[in-house]
Amino acid sequence: MAASLRLLGAASGLRYWSRRLRPAAGSFAAVKPLNFLSGWRRTEARSVASKTPVGFIGLGNMGNPMAKNLMKHGYPLIIYDVFPDACKEFQDAGEQVVSSPADVAEKADRIITMLPTSINAIEAYSGANGILKKVKKGSLLIDSSTIDPAVSKELAKEVEKMGAVFMDAPVSGGVGAARSGNLTFMVGGVEDEFAAAQELLGCMGSNVVYCGAVGTGQAAKICNNMLLAISMIGTAEAMNLGIRLGLDPKLLAKILNMSSGRCWSSDTYNPVPGVMDGVPSANNYQGGFGTTLMAKDLGLAQDSATSTKSPILLGSLAHQIYRMMCAKGYSKKDFSSVFQFLREEETF
Repeated sequence: MAASLRLLGAASGLRYWSRRLRPAAGSFAAVKPLNFLSGWRRTEARSVASKTPVGFIGLGNMGNPMAKNLMKHGYPLIIYDVFPDACKEFQDAGEQVVSSPADVAEKADRIITMLPTSINAIEAYSGANGILKKVKKGSLLIDSSTIDPAVSKELAKEVEKMGAVFMDAPVSGGVGAARSGNLTFMVGGVEDEFAAAQELLGCMGSNVVYCGAVGTGQAAKICNNMLLAISMIGTAEAMNLGIRLGLDPKLLAKILNMSSGRCWSSDTYNPVPGVMDGVPSANNYQGGFGTTLMAKDLGLAQDSATSTKSPILLGSLAHQIYRMMCAKGYSKKDFSSVFQFLREEETF
């Protein structure tokens, strides 16, 4: 099964991300309910639950602030990251650092994973020192990575065999929302277990939405990110055209944001340097959501579109643009750097 999972990971547009990549900033078959576990979670007092350690695997630019928000809500952490330096500030704060995902599973029965790719998630769960090596029966495993929905479904099957519960809960909102605890979680899994997942996810997000069976959370995230990529490219093109026509960029942004072209990419995350403060475009496109990860997510959308025979004409073009950006040296910049890419590519 581990081999088949790895094949799924390779087939999901991850040929270029076979090793863990950090965000430059910083995505089922239904599982049978474990009724006795659901009842225990519902009756367990929140004050007691807050003293029960939570495992957290993946302390990248998204995982780091997410874990910190769990700490703020009183949850002791059992943590692991493939990069030991990422764990240092947590260790200094008194949290327990272990040497593998299996060790996390041995010490915690509620675990959140936040990893960049399908391959990373497969390794964390099914690898030689993965969670499934030491997972306890009745454990709740929540994966907030953005990965192939088919991989989530396969992982859920393997987790169920071990008597545990798997839910996919990818996030939207970026690093800023992760820091402020205002992420949106899109959750797929057994509905009877949603309340237990919501208890933890609500510490890190202001919106926790149940989407359906395992894999539907990933489906929602993939669709959202495809639209985000398209709207960001559209915003960058409109701003670039307006500037070359002689418009002041701040004035143009103001007009767009009071008109029908308004979108998140224009009014909250504008890609033009100098238009907004506190966004990656104001910091040479550092921080935020990396171009590499956007290209990865668009690859997932492309694979899903192929498998469902769904036309995604603009989604496919966006995928090609972000792959081109990665090849042109933008891989570690925020995905809003598509504005800079358009400005510099005279052949476009």
